[in-house]
Amino acid sequence: MEQTQDIRLAVDAVVFGYHAEEGLQVLLIKRNIEPYQDVWALPGGLVKNSESLEQAIERELQEETGVAINYLEQLYSFGAPARDPRNRVVSIAYYGLVKPEVFDLRPGTDANAAQWYDTHALPDLAFDHQEIIHYALKRLKGKIVYEPIGFELLDELFPFSALEKLYSVVLGQPVDRRNFKKKIMKFGFLEETDQKQKLKGAGRPGPLFKFNKEKYFQLKKEGINFEL
Repeated sequence: MEQTQDIRLAVDAVVFGYHAEEGLQVLLIKRNIEPYQDVWALPGGLVKNSESLEQAIERELQEETGVAINYLEQLYSFGAPARDPRNRVVSIAYYGLVKPEVFDLRPGTDANAAQWYDTHALPDLAFDHQEIIHYALKRLKGKIVYEPIGFELLDELFPFSALEKLYSVVLGQPVDRRNFKKKIMKFGFLEETDQKQKLKGAGRPGPLFKFNKEKYFQLKKEGINFEL
């Protein structure tokens, strides 16, 4: 039996940004074309015939936000028949976690604005992008219990409390401080330095820590289970 198929392939990027004060954010663009003109959405678009998926997501991010990210992990495919009112579009979503202050946002092509939004205060979104972000948050929360995160998000030297806060923000709940430090330190990718934290008020300054890069990336590659 002959079958007809008219499906287009797209990519969408869920770029999470972490900042010690603002918490966990996601990068959105305001669309300047229909459908959903002037509505916030994830950066993304159709894959060109000459592109790989990775090349497409890098191009769309650069064109619509001015952001260049070395690594985005493939998240999931979204292909509900009516997810795009124009035609049948299957989207391959990617996600990553970065420091927002590193990037200078420069919207272009299909976007007239680009902005970081708190993941707990998102605006109305185009297409099924709310669902995609929800799925990405779920994946991120599941991932950090078996793989170390933080090297790309914290300063070169940082107090241990900064790492605690990072995990607490991403997980959406407090961590058991004593057990957390005990479990983290036993893996050997975090080293205490002889430098002390600078305090604005009274109190005894605590030590600053740094990542052992070689050990850190080895554990990420192995997918070690923290059992947090």
